[in-house]
Amino acid sequence: MDWSIVNILSWVLILIGSFSLITGAVGVLRLPDVYTRMHAASITDTLGAGTIIAGLILQAGLTLVAAKLFLILVFIFFTSPASSFALAHAALSSGVKPVLDTDLSESDKETLP
Repeated sequence: MDWSIVNILSWVLILIGSFSLITGAVGVLRLPDVYTRMHAASITDTLGAGTIIAGLILQAGLTLVAAKLFLILVFIFFTSPASSFALAHAALSSGVKPVLDTDLSESDKETLP
């Protein structure tokens, strides 16, 4: 097995990206409203996919595959924040209110950690 610096760095990036995506999935399941869930999903999606693709680019070396992966990375960095903004704007336009600390009733506050 080749334990070069590039190979180790690429696997570190892939593992960081995987951890980020798993963390985002937990955030989507645990957070209270559409806005915070969307924030968790969009931030970790961009970071996770970006680091995984960066690790794959290092694995591919200077090839056509690396160039295609770089184009996918650029596409993700432009479309993920734009789609999150569009979803948040659509939710706000349709009347979905964010859950604020002042909106919680006294019984809900007792169940929060």
